[in-house]
Amino acid sequence: MSELRRETRLRTFLKGRIVFNNGNSTMDCLVRDISASGARLVLSQTATLPDGFDLVIPAKDRTHKATLRWRRADSIGVTFAEEAAHPAAASASDATPAMLLTRIRELEAENASLRRQLKVAEAMVLDREL
Repeated sequence: MSELRRETRLRTFLKGRIVFNNGNSTMDCLVRDISASGARLVLSQTATLPDGFDLVIPAKDRTHKATLRWRRADSIGVTFAEEAAHPAAASASDATPAMLLTRIRELEAENASLRRQLKVAEAMVLDREL
């Protein structure tokens, strides 16, 4: 297959989130390769995606305006419209209530997961002491 990209993409294994419908809809994805101008994303369902959306990559603290270029059963290719923005740079007034609720739910789920992991670790320590 011939290479149509302008630049080489780096292989990655990053958690991503696709945000669309004015922040009311999100989908988790896996960023498998990325460059400054685009990425390949793996996700469970590609049929419900719009042509344009935001791609949030928490590990890199980046949000990209993405445009869908190709679609397969389990993956998509996107190009980025502009240089990535730092989510923290946006003011709180820019966030919609739906986006804030989604973020709160994600943080609460992460907090619950960390609490469960802490309990397991504490139990392991207690078992070793006995």
